[in-house]
Amino acid sequence: MPIDLFLYSATILPLMLMMRLQRVGRRNDPAYRIVVTDKRTGPKSDKHVDRLGSYNPQRDEINLDADKVKDWLSKGVQPSETVHNLLVSQKIIDGKKINVLPKKSPIIDEEAIKRAEEEAAAKAEAEAAETAAQDTEESPEAEVAEEAKADEVEVEVVADEDDPADHSETAEQDSEEVEKEKSEKAQAQADAEAD
Repeated sequence: MPIDLFLYSATILPLMLMMRLQRVGRRNDPAYRIVVTDKRTGPKSDKHVDRLGSYNPQRDEINLDADKVKDWLSKGVQPSETVHNLLVSQKIIDGKKINVLPKKSPIIDEEAIKRAEEEAAAKAEAEAAETAAQDTEESPEAEVAEEAKADEVEVEVVADEDDPADHSETAEQDSEEVEKEKSEKAQAQADAEAD
């Protein structure tokens, strides 16, 4: 029986191990050990299989033994989400970080935000270019319409000048105005000589 129990624990044990953080800091001063421990033990229990390093979030210090980490990962030990993110940031493993925050407050992807802003700016520029192109397309039509109106006015004026009846009336009016101006000048000279 003891041999069967040994084989059972040897095959199941690596699947039950986990890399996780173990808090060792004082109150309001957190510091963590990165340990390999059984999933079933509490995170604060000191029953770990191996120490892999330490993590101090206030100083942003991460000390890891990369060889030990890779060895345990090759044996099938699964890291917790936070430890996975630490390993990705230290470039020990490849992959994307995992969102460890609650669903109500997701991780903000700054690169995606920048890309979205750049796309919005490019879209706005494209729309501005389209409206400018439409304005230039519409303005020649408006100019042509204005020129057509101006041509109509000129045509009407030319038509009035070509009418002989109109010429005789305008000539009579012009001659009357000239005569009035002459008579006014003559009276002004006569008044000036009288004084």
